[in-house]
Amino acid sequence: MVAKKKRQAKPRHKTTQRFLRAGDKAPDFSLNSTPDQKVSLHDFHGQPVVLVFYPADWSPVCTDQLSLYNEIMSEFKKYNAEILGISVDGIWSHLAFAKDRKLTFPLLTDFEPKGRAAKMYGAYKESAGESARALFVIDAKGKVAWSHLSPDGINPGADGILSALENLSKTE
Repeated sequence: MVAKKKRQAKPRHKTTQRFLRAGDKAPDFSLNSTPDQKVSLHDFHGQPVVLVFYPADWSPVCTDQLSLYNEIMSEFKKYNAEILGISVDGIWSHLAFAKDRKLTFPLLTDFEPKGRAAKMYGAYKESAGESARALFVIDAKGKVAWSHLSPDGINPGADGILSALENLSKTE
């Protein structure tokens, strides 16, 4: 009798590109924040930016995560940091979600071409057709200072972001 080889479980959702890490150049993008307004990463050159890629508006974990960031906005502002939420949801979903949750930072739609910005950061799950739950702190010169990829069902909180911003403030 021949022993059968065990197959290793494949990750449930694989990202399509290499996940960006500290030291990598942050790719620029322009995404809609309203039907007729775009926000670009280069708009914030000279200040830190926190990119929050998330799977979907209205999901329980995403709602908790984005609401947390909204509640502690003053902590981010201490570092002159701007927060940008990014998912593949459409602009009307973003606007309704932001209004309902009273979010004070822009939600950007990575809808068409679907997931283009998330792919540039290695934070797109092709099999699910949505962004991974990923965080990036971009420094004032446009480099990734810190990044974190979290399981979809886990709210990564803000501790890692705030630590990265504090470290940035010490080096700049």
